[in-house]
Amino acid sequence: MNIQAKLPLLGGLSPEQFMRRHWQKKPLLVRQALPGIRPPASRSELAALAASEDVESRLVSQFNGKWALKQGPVAKLPPFSKPGWTLLVQGLDLHVQAAHDLLAQFRFVPEARLDDLMISYASDGGGVGPHFDSYDVFLIQIHGQRRWRIGRQGVATTGALREGVPVKLLADFEPEEEFVLEAGDMLYLPPGWAHDGIAIGECMTCSVGFRTPWRAELARELLQRLMDDDSKSYANRMYADPKQPATEAPGLVPQQLLDFSRDAVERALREPLALERALGEALTEPKPRVWFEPGEPLPAGAGARLDRRSRMMYDAAHVFINGESFRAGGRDARLMRAFADQRELSAKQLGQLSADARELLDLWAEDGWVRAASSGGHAEA
Repeated sequence: MNIQAKLPLLGGLSPEQFMRRHWQKKPLLVRQALPGIRPPASRSELAALAASEDVESRLVSQFNGKWALKQGPVAKLPPFSKPGWTLLVQGLDLHVQAAHDLLAQFRFVPEARLDDLMISYASDGGGVGPHFDSYDVFLIQIHGQRRWRIGRQGVATTGALREGVPVKLLADFEPEEEFVLEAGDMLYLPPGWAHDGIAIGECMTCSVGFRTPWRAELARELLQRLMDDDSKSYANRMYADPKQPATEAPGLVPQQLLDFSRDAVERALREPLALERALGEALTEPKPRVWFEPGEPLPAGAGARLDRRSRMMYDAAHVFINGESFRAGGRDARLMRAFADQRELSAKQLGQLSADARELLDLWAEDGWVRAASSGGHAEA
């Protein structure tokens, strides 16, 4: 992607300008960011997805002034003609190629930060109430109209929530601006901006969400991965205390055990590239409900394309895919990085891989992580 090119998606800004001026700073309303956009899934297809155990979904309703929340799978939806309800289908990009293609337009943000594309189908008057998110969000109007009211009181993420309701609603929402979005319009909001969207008639809205791990959450994940690697010398030593004397204070934690524990963590962090490997594996780990259908090795003369559920990234020393890490160098590394950036390789590029790297791609294809693509770059059925 040319990050200097001005895009209708960003209201005539280039990705470089948008990230500098708006990202995590201030909202941006773009009229006709995606003119002529069509829903990536029909309402009947969304209903089928919501009923599946493999799809994360929620049904939010406000009937007779009473809020209700049902976690999926949602086997039966209210009548489409009944006002006041919203179906949310998370991770639509994992299940519908058109949704995956829509999400790909936002890859001017690092893949490590992109999370998923959620779709909201709402009947007239439907919404999830005034709230704020702790992450950036692009709200794309796909079908119909939605009235958005936004305000800054959620910026500090300390807004008081209403009690006695099953959804997180701000108790005191004071909107500063109001917009009605038509199909093709888009509203970007930085983290913490309070917003309330209400459907005007039948309405579909897609939202691009981002990963924002807490420091403690990330540290916990990385330390777990570091200590789970029993191939390393620091992980293979069992605590021993042959010189432990008898004690009159059995409740006291021995200093020797404390030193042993500190040394284990410090050795793990000192291991060359250990933290880099753990981070890349964590960032590409598939979500719990993601599964892959086994495939076949790539046929001769075909290109390769990542399955839409695959997450692939790299750093200076590794290539990461779906929670696994591989060392790569030279031409193989350049091609694998291009694969991660572009999510596809041509048949000519595949022919430039070493025998070992090509064999690895065939293994990924057998696992369903990679699909064969025609010379034009389209995935083969």
